Amino acid sequence: MSGVLWGGGPGDRMSQPEREPLLSVEGVKVHFPVRSGLMLSQTGKVKAVDGVSLEIGEGETVGLVGESGCGKSTLAKAVVRLLKPNAGSVVFEGTNITHLSSGALRPLRSDMQMIFQDPVESLNPRQSVRQIIEEPLIIHREGDAAARRRRVDELLERVGLPANSGEKFAFEFSGGQRQRIGIARAIALNPKLIVCDEPVSALDVSVQSQIVNLLLELQREMGISYLFIAHDLAVVQHVSDRVAVMYLGKIVELATAEAIYQRPCHAYTKALLSAIPEADPTADRERILLEGDVPSPINPPAGSAFGDRISHPRYEETIGQDLSLVEIEPGHWVARDPCCLSEEDWNKVQ
Repeated sequence: MSGVLWGGGPGDRMSQPEREPLLSVEGVKVHFPVRSGLMLSQTGKVKAVDGVSLEIGEGETVGLVGESGCGKSTLAKAVVRLLKPNAGSVVFEGTNITHLSSGALRPLRSDMQMIFQDPVESLNPRQSVRQIIEEPLIIHREGDAAARRRRVDELLERVGLPANSGEKFAFEFSGGQRQRIGIARAIALNPKLIVCDEPVSALDVSVQSQIVNLLLELQREMGISYLFIAHDLAVVQHVSDRVAVMYLGKIVELATAEAIYQRPCHAYTKALLSAIPEADPTADRERILLEGDVPSPINPPAGSAFGDRISHPRYEETIGQDLSLVEIEPGHWVARDPCCLSEEDWNKVQ
């Protein structure tokens, strides 16, 4: 999916000169072995991520959506090399980091950070807030003790925490404040890419908007790129330049946020969007209820995974066929799948 245009602010990506992407993920697979028996021999594998390709430009936010268990968090960890892909490549700023050792990765870690879903689990309860935020500065040997102290104070102020927060422990704060601590730690080294793994899903609705606005402000100030994973499609629409829809380890649709929300093509995308709550209770909108169960990632269908789920009459046609993404309109990519496209869109694909 080369030739995507980067740069500018949200909604203005397609009018800027073409640039190399900050991050390029190509055909990434992450499979986990399934073991059983007394000898714990491998009897299968969980195909958590099964051939994903994605690009993120400088200062761009790409939203990643899909049901629980579709592989979003696994992909996020593979992007920052917390997990090593079984196949494919991850290229960051022109460097292929797929097979780099931990030592070779260390200089790049300052440019790639992550904000986790649960701030309770991701913050060390034995460290003070100052120690938590200062730790990446120490690891990467940034400044002396006095300079690091000033930097931590600046970060606490920037994320909206009181000046005396550094001497407290994370468990003394509310959920939203703990997430602010996690954000302060993530931006401490001025990263170029932050993977946000459902950063607001564990927070109250009123706090979610504050955290989202903080992330957007930091992006404007620092030019950070985000891979933003969330269940809340309304939040994803608000923050994203482009949106990728993931189903059973694969991306099935990728387009600008405006195109995804105004003219979705894939049947799964349409079902997800129909579940967004409508602010107007009198609005007449069709709700698409999905039939069947999500197929097992241990034994996925031989053809269209979504077509198998809904028992589509054309499912047999998809067995053994190429169901990869195709550009149906400029910048709008969708899986080449007759089970999931309208007749009009299938004719365009053909």
